[in-house]
Amino acid sequence: MSSDKTNLQDVFLNHVRKNKVPVTVFLVNGIKLQGMIVSFDNFCLQLRRDGQSQLVYKHAISTVMPLGSIQFYTPGDENADYEMDADLTDL
Repeated sequence: MSSDKTNLQDVFLNHVRKNKVPVTVFLVNGIKLQGMIVSFDNFCLQLRRDGQSQLVYKHAISTVMPLGSIQFYTPGDENADYEMDADLTDL
């Protein structure tokens, strides 16, 4: 992927962070974590619930599932502030 395109992972994580969407994070060992993503980088994300914070390393994450459906892309939107390689209409 070229450097001038935003990757899907960052767009998704940033959307749930900005909109304070509760998420369920499933780890590769089967553990389920719930909360809101308050920050993330290339290697980890910070999850907050009930005033407690957890730092979760991305290599341990299997799935991030938001509570309910989300839409952060409108098909045919000429004014989108990012360009994606993936079609987000199926999310």
